[in-house]
Amino acid sequence: MQRYSKFDLVIIGGGAAAFSAALKAETFNIKTAMVERGIVGGTCVNVGCVPSKNLLGAGEALYRLGNPSYSSISPCYEYGFDFSKTIRQKDSLVKYLRKQRYYDVLSSLESVKLIEGNASFLSPTRIKVENKNNNHKVVEAKKFIVATGSSSYVPPIKGIGDTDYLTNIEALSLDKKPSSMIVTGGRALGLEFAQMYSRFGTKVTLLQRSNRIIPEHEPEVSSALTQYLSEEGIDIITNVKIKEIYQKNDTKFVRISGNNGNINTKTLEAEELLLATGRKPNTKNLHPENAGVRIRQNDDAIIVNTEMLSSAPHIWAGGDVVGEPMLETVAAKEGATAAENALTGSHKKIDFLSIPSGIFTSPQVASVGLTEKQAMERYGVCDCRILDMNGVPKALIVNKTKGLIKMVVNPNKNNRIVGVHILSDMAADIIQEGVVAVRYGLTVDDIIDIVHVFPTMTEAMKLVAIAFKQDISKLTCCAE
Repeated sequence: MQRYSKFDLVIIGGGAAAFSAALKAETFNIKTAMVERGIVGGTCVNVGCVPSKNLLGAGEALYRLGNPSYSSISPCYEYGFDFSKTIRQKDSLVKYLRKQRYYDVLSSLESVKLIEGNASFLSPTRIKVENKNNNHKVVEAKKFIVATGSSSYVPPIKGIGDTDYLTNIEALSLDKKPSSMIVTGGRALGLEFAQMYSRFGTKVTLLQRSNRIIPEHEPEVSSALTQYLSEEGIDIITNVKIKEIYQKNDTKFVRISGNNGNINTKTLEAEELLLATGRKPNTKNLHPENAGVRIRQNDDAIIVNTEMLSSAPHIWAGGDVVGEPMLETVAAKEGATAAENALTGSHKKIDFLSIPSGIFTSPQVASVGLTEKQAMERYGVCDCRILDMNGVPKALIVNKTKGLIKMVVNPNKNNRIVGVHILSDMAADIIQEGVVAVRYGLTVDDIIDIVHVFPTMTEAMKLVAIAFKQDISKLTCCAE
């Protein structure tokens, strides 16, 4: 085996967490190696946020042609749509951003060296890197940051091994638009792909094992989104247990029954089957046990403390490899935090309560902080207000009134805001004010006292705060 010079820091992975760690290491001029087994950029730019939101945008444009927001505009039913060209345009965007935001950035880092290959721990201070030609090299370091990301989780369903199913990776690069698709999973990934393909013209059936989609979100949000997606023609079946999957020629079959006995066993069929059943941390073949790094038995995630430090005193981890929340921005924050703690001993921690999440359906879902149920469990008391988006002037003005905003407060702490949950157009943008409120302990009165631009969707935050004090239906548009 060829032995590399010893590094001060080795980062295993090449996604959001890894790059944030590398950028932090560069500021300290630390001799660093980044070990990546595939294409740099990780999930987000290659097979995650960037390509999926690009295709969702195409679906939105198509949908608006047939469903304009204004009644004075006639629907357009005769238009051209080239599915293959849409996929090629997405590929061009991914290629451009991968080069500009990752390869070009990496080449500008003087202290960081890219090493290509699969990494596995040989000991607490050494890893073996095996490239595609099966050549082995050993890399030594004083400290490590593991940021190997996650992969699609494929549940052990009968017949799955003999069926040509899709994950998000294949679903982003199909050669032709399928006539029908079954999507298993009613959380962010499943919902986004279900609406994307439905708006492309595919007949979509979505299966969810719990009694509602996005079960971690507020029930009001889940219920309303179910209604909107159903109105667009997506068949949503909840309380589902998948008994078996099989394939005949090019048709996929899914045999289901009710989790609670509420439906009889029946078989669904479609041209394509998309598994959106979650993700699993990439620790297989990493051999973390050789370095004294413990993983959780239920999901194989690396166990870290609030400083992103693993059970080994010189190994940190960040991103999807440490488990939920598996979000690109969280990965970047964790990677930077891990690097700062590794290199400076600053013991920096992350406030996970104020980290927002978004689901880019239309309307969007965005959330930060505690739900009503969580607030009751934590404080024993809470107070909530729900405002329908048709009570927001801007939503009325532009005819985008689908959705609601729910604010959760702690009445024992001067109505301190502990959670904000939104279903609306631009929800992922509106939520940022909620993030600031939760992060810095703002109260309902603090939000009311802030002057908002009129008319904006963000006024929803102020109006739902005012709803704790008075009936907003009796106010003028810009009343204090």
